[in-house]
Amino acid sequence: MKLQNILLLIASYVFYGWWDYRFLSLIAISTIVDYFVGLQIYKSKNKQVGKKWLLVSIIFNIALLGFFKYYNFFVESWIDLFASLGYVTENKWTLKVILPVGISFYTFQTLSYSIDIYKEKLKPTRDFISFAAFVSFFPQLVAGPIERASNLLPQFLEKRKFTYQSFSYGIKLMIWGFFLKLVVADRAAIYVNAVYNNIENHEGLSFIAATVLFAFQIYGDFAGYSLIAIGTAKTFGFNLMTNFRRPYFSASVSEFWTRWHISLSTWFRDYLYIPLGGNKVVKPRWLFNLFLTFLISGLWHGANWTFVVWGAINGVYLILEALLFQKRRKGILNIFLTFCFINFAWIFFRANSIENAFYIIKTIFTSPGRLYFGSGDDIAASMYATLAIIVLLFVEIKKEYFADFLSISKNKFELVRLMGYAGIVFMILYFGVFGEGQFIYFQF
Repeated sequence: MKLQNILLLIASYVFYGWWDYRFLSLIAISTIVDYFVGLQIYKSKNKQVGKKWLLVSIIFNIALLGFFKYYNFFVESWIDLFASLGYVTENKWTLKVILPVGISFYTFQTLSYSIDIYKEKLKPTRDFISFAAFVSFFPQLVAGPIERASNLLPQFLEKRKFTYQSFSYGIKLMIWGFFLKLVVADRAAIYVNAVYNNIENHEGLSFIAATVLFAFQIYGDFAGYSLIAIGTAKTFGFNLMTNFRRPYFSASVSEFWTRWHISLSTWFRDYLYIPLGGNKVVKPRWLFNLFLTFLISGLWHGANWTFVVWGAINGVYLILEALLFQKRRKGILNIFLTFCFINFAWIFFRANSIENAFYIIKTIFTSPGRLYFGSGDDIAASMYATLAIIVLLFVEIKKEYFADFLSISKNKFELVRLMGYAGIVFMILYFGVFGEGQFIYFQF
């Protein structure tokens, strides 16, 4: 077991350092701090002493994340605010800081470790190698799922054996993940980028088409990465949590957030929303807790006001649902309306600026115009993306409503299973877009 973890730790550090070896020091320091803080919290007989150690972990991780991700954002925002008031100053305070890949994910993961120990939900490990391997586990290091130590860490403390079943299942998850990323997401991205990066050349119908395609792009991109991460971990004998569960079949925004980026949604629920009081407080405070949680969630996604507004919109959605709807029935109309609300918010998530987002919304309602495709490549990309989305929807509808009906992976005939996965691999190789960029959530 120890040798397995040493090899995984080396592999994870090589994987992370391949992008920029200088940031290995950050993940190493974060690992060391939370390892020792966890031990000190557990050894503290006085709850107040334990709280002080917990504050060390919280302050360290938030400061680390805040400096690299938000320092320039807040400095530039203050300068812009003063400029709007007539006080124009030279910008001497911003720094040339590169955002370390995955910092939003591993800081939250190690932070939850310290919090769970303080809440006596978890006992710390004294095995530093296993803890370091848990923090830096390469399949989910750079974009999640954000694992809880209570689920993943014990798996590092046990010897793992290779099994054909786990390896085979992991490969199948990875194949579907690559389909979502390379065929659905990256094909859709061609048209989405053509529209959102040249908004002055497009009208309302193009913005609607691009926004709907973006909904599938970001789903295919991030759900695809999650499946690749889960599948890779599975081939090593690890079980990671499910991160997506067919979110576009949600009949309400609140249901959507129980199906989308589940590891982050549950993290904010357990470590922010519930500590604020959750829904166990007076109604105005409850609504404030909802709004603040999603506002901070928006800021977590990126140092840009577009993400803050996106988070605020989702917070408003949940407040309105809490005030106006006690229960939402499952039905096609509610699913469609929820999809429309989510797509409206996606405009701010994808737009290059707040001004662009408002321009797009205004154009949609005032100048629908015509659907503009641009070059022949854009038309082909849109057709391929639409075909891939149809395949995706067929699979998702089957899983949502018909369970194992026509399941490739559970078909009793091996030839049918092989032909099914061969067909998916063929679509990846023939329709997939290769070498066009990284996963969207790598930037967060």
